[in-house]
Amino acid sequence: MPASDATPPPALGLSITIPQATRLLTTFTHFLTVCIHNILFYRGLYPATTFLTSRAYNLPVHQSRHPTVCSWIRDAVDAVRAQIVQGAVERLAVVIYNASGAAMERWMFDIAQFPTWEGLPRDGKGKEKAWGHEDDDEDSSGDAAVVEADPSGEQSKVNWTNVDEQLRAAVRRLAYAGEKMVPLPEGCTFTVAVELRDETEAPIGHPQSWVPTQPNLQTASRDKRKAGEDVGGAKTTALRAVEAGPLFFECWVEEGRAKLELPSTRSSKE
Repeated sequence: MPASDATPPPALGLSITIPQATRLLTTFTHFLTVCIHNILFYRGLYPATTFLTSRAYNLPVHQSRHPTVCSWIRDAVDAVRAQIVQGAVERLAVVIYNASGAAMERWMFDIAQFPTWEGLPRDGKGKEKAWGHEDDDEDSSGDAAVVEADPSGEQSKVNWTNVDEQLRAAVRRLAYAGEKMVPLPEGCTFTVAVELRDETEAPIGHPQSWVPTQPNLQTASRDKRKAGEDVGGAKTTALRAVEAGPLFFECWVEEGRAKLELPSTRSSKE
């Protein structure tokens, strides 16, 4: 597994303006949405005929056409976004289970080195307000949205072309890995999970957006010294480390023991 305690890149010390931070957060959540749809397609969780082919990052990508699936993914990504804004998330996971509930694959996104978006304006419900336009010019709002600000007070100008190229490479690697892996058994389901930082509280509210995951997939924490037996999987494949200005994260896929015990998986190794 990629090291979670890797030294953050120097670019993370720079501050960015609120409009830049808003655009960066929207860019990442769009990337996450594209990845979830692609994972569902390449891992065969729904028939290929229920997907349409579109383009993102100048690549062909696949998007579910089922309204309920699309609505669920939008709601899940919105819930993830709310936790990212609070700086509560260490890792994200798209988890695929077999019909008996055993974890087959976990598609991981380590965002522990993300900046925190504490400066975003909020509405009455605590959600970020939309900006009238996304201005990343140097003379835009001088309010820094990143807690880890540069002591000199200088603002960084985000290279959006570099951001898009980095995300494009990540989507391509994810699609390649999903296409080459052995097929999953029928009846698999999926969910989106977040691994919280130790210092954050579990998201509780009404209606409840999040529920605790199974003990075997819970990470080590102050209250639970030992991680669940399925955390990390039985096999890990690195996908991509994305580094573009203030945006830095790693992604990989973990294959569970239940998957590696499938006849199709064992025969592919022989």
